[in-house]
Parts: sequence; structure tokens; C-alpha cells
Amino acid sequence: MYVVCVTVFVKPEKVKEFIEATLENATKTRQEPNNVRFDVLQAEEDPNRFFLYEVYKNPEGFKIHQQTKHYLKWRETIADWMAQPRQGVRHNSIFPEDSDW
Repeated sequence: MYVVCVTVFVKPEKVKEFIEATLENATKTRQEPNNVRFDVLQAEEDPNRFFLYEVYKNPEGFKIHQQTKHYLKWRETIADWMAQPRQGVRHNSIFPEDSDW
């Protein structure tokens, strides 16, 4: 599995719109054949900070995702809503093993 973790700091006045746009992107991403999971998390102590946890079958699945209309729309839509550039970290999954999915 290939995991992408993204932290996004959103301007306070754009939090509601960010959630709506992100849920639309996440819902459509879950329909992609290479997507295994997409969690949207909001920090308890800082409601302006979000964590996106995305799991794909392989790195190619993530690359395909980055070319979809819904991802490109999300990326453009939220660009001015961020308080700072989003931070993404890519991971190779060790556990659970791919066969566990």
C-alpha cells in the first residue's frame, strides 16, 4: 500500500467551505479503483488544522488520482483558503500488509 498524509492549515473564515470541498473530493476519490481509504480529520485543539490520510494500492494509483477532475478542482478551489502551504508526506505501508486489505 502507498499512503499519503497531508496536513492543511485553513484560514478560520474558510473552514466550512474547506470541509465541503474536501468531502466532495474524498467521496469521489473513494470511487477510484486504486484508492483504499481516504480519511478527513480535523484537529481537536485547532479546528483550522486538517489531516488527510489517503491510502492507494500503489504509487501509480496516487499519480492517477492527481490527474482526476475532482482532485484538480479541489486543489484549485482551496488554494487561497490555506493559511500556509499544505504539507504532504508519502509513505510505503509496512503494516498491515497488502494482503490484509
